[in-house]
Amino acid sequence: MQYATWTLWLGLRVPHEQHTPAQSDAYMHGPPGATVPDTIREIVHSLEPLPAILINGRFDILVSNNAHKELFRDWHSMPCIHKNALWCCITEPSARDKFPEYSQQVRYMVARLRSGYSRHIGDQDWEEDIRRLAALSREFTELWARHEVADPEPRVLTYLHPEAGPLRLAISELNVPDLPEARITVYTPSDENTRARLPLTRSTGTAASVTI
Repeated sequence: MQYATWTLWLGLRVPHEQHTPAQSDAYMHGPPGATVPDTIREIVHSLEPLPAILINGRFDILVSNNAHKELFRDWHSMPCIHKNALWCCITEPSARDKFPEYSQQVRYMVARLRSGYSRHIGDQDWEEDIRRLAALSREFTELWARHEVADPEPRVLTYLHPEAGPLRLAISELNVPDLPEARITVYTPSDENTRARLPLTRSTGTAASVTI
């Protein structure tokens, strides 16, 4: 992964890593109230059986199709109430066990967040997100302090699914002109073993096979 360095630093330092009941107000977070056009929702859902989500520059999950919901339905050890992909990774205690490339993936996501932040300095929603993430995670604070920014790039995510086993998923991003700074993220099997096992992530047991 290629990173650049950006010179703005907020100087955030906090001692906590895990979220606790006392911190609950810090992670009660959800996506903004922006309206997602029905046409975009239809596109996300039409990508079945490939898992897909619509996210914004802060990694808020605006729309997710059933394949994505079922793929990641069991990986949380606590309720996912903030609907944000970065928050899920950083605040989930079991994330490192389930994502072998966790460190690289989270570093990249924080660098992408900082890239987006460069266009939203002083924006209340962005500033509050950064403050809350820093209050929850020393790891985030240390990554944020690196000043790294990153552009979109091809990635492969390895996910140790509790039933389907190891899945290697290529991550592709599709820009959405109707929603500036939003993007559709699609997870495609990167090998034949993953292609064969991906239907096992569906609760119905009747999911269509992934073909190309």
